[in-house]
Amino acid sequence: MIIGVPKEIKNNEFRVAITAAGVHEFRTHGHTVLVERGAGLGPGITDEEYAVAGAEIVDDADELWMRADMVMKVKEPVRAEYHRFRRGLIVFTYLHLAAEPELTHALMESGVTAIAYETVQQGRVLPLLAPMSEVAGRLSVQVGAQCLTAPAGGKGILLGGVPGVRPAKVVVLGAGVAGTNAAVTALGLGADVTILDININRLRELDAQYQGRLKTVASNTLEIEGALLQADLVIGSVLIPGAKAPKLVTNALVSRMKPGSVLVDIAVDQGGCFEDTHPTTHENPTFTVHNSVFYCVANMPGAVPNTSTYALTNVTLRYAVALANLGVKAALERDAILAAGLNIAAGEVAHRSVSDAHDLPLAADWHRLVSA
Repeated sequence: MIIGVPKEIKNNEFRVAITAAGVHEFRTHGHTVLVERGAGLGPGITDEEYAVAGAEIVDDADELWMRADMVMKVKEPVRAEYHRFRRGLIVFTYLHLAAEPELTHALMESGVTAIAYETVQQGRVLPLLAPMSEVAGRLSVQVGAQCLTAPAGGKGILLGGVPGVRPAKVVVLGAGVAGTNAAVTALGLGADVTILDININRLRELDAQYQGRLKTVASNTLEIEGALLQADLVIGSVLIPGAKAPKLVTNALVSRMKPGSVLVDIAVDQGGCFEDTHPTTHENPTFTVHNSVFYCVANMPGAVPNTSTYALTNVTLRYAVALANLGVKAALERDAILAAGLNIAAGEVAHRSVSDAHDLPLAADWHRLVSA
């Protein structure tokens, strides 16, 4: 199989979908890897390193997409890439289709087989989303702390306070991978941290692990309201695999929050869990709602591309090699975890969350949609 790895062109996206070690692994299995020139510069991987590992460096993105049997990316294709879609092409990347109706229809109309990192699922675990959730969770506290400073429009609060001065109150919505990493990072910086979730067993685990230092609260509308009215920093990290995030924070509630409070929406890729969320970029990351600062960058881990690239490729490579070795049909039939990642194939929707989000018919049997 020919695997193509293009340069990411989303605003300020510096990650890349493969490392030199990944190229070597594909070559070991007899596959050809095309890497667009300069694709790895963000995380610090040179064209020479790719070439030494066995990649062919390609100057033209159109050529790369045309020659490839499978294109591996990090972020969802943007509109400028839609013309490169074609029947028979496999696209393996983050897609977040529940929040992307235009991309969903473009993939369907082209006949692409689209497999989404974020819906590859093992029980309740999302193994290809987890490392980026870890990065985003930890990074959310860093950017939230920066936004709390006065020059950034915040309250002028130091997250951990100092002796004799109270620390900031941090509220985390959702105790999944991202939320837990956010809460623990904030706790480590000395903040007063409360985490809310509907899963009592998960809250029980966190309470035992952190011996009460991390405040745990069963999530409901009343508790969310009470917590946010006291909060200095709110981190939204609610996730329903493949589906739009539920809107937990209304505009009316934000209007009652402390002036200068900060809200960071990690769930923005899936539509966000705050009513006023809309995607922002690393160039212009924030906007104001009432007297609060919103940070809603849709590719947060792209700000730390070295860490993010290696963390991501550590988990995606084995699935990508399986697709290359076996072909889509056999790979998905052999591995139900990978099969859960199939979102679009042969012009039809193969994932229920995407079907529900856009009111599109769900294919009754994905097996007939994919070829060997």
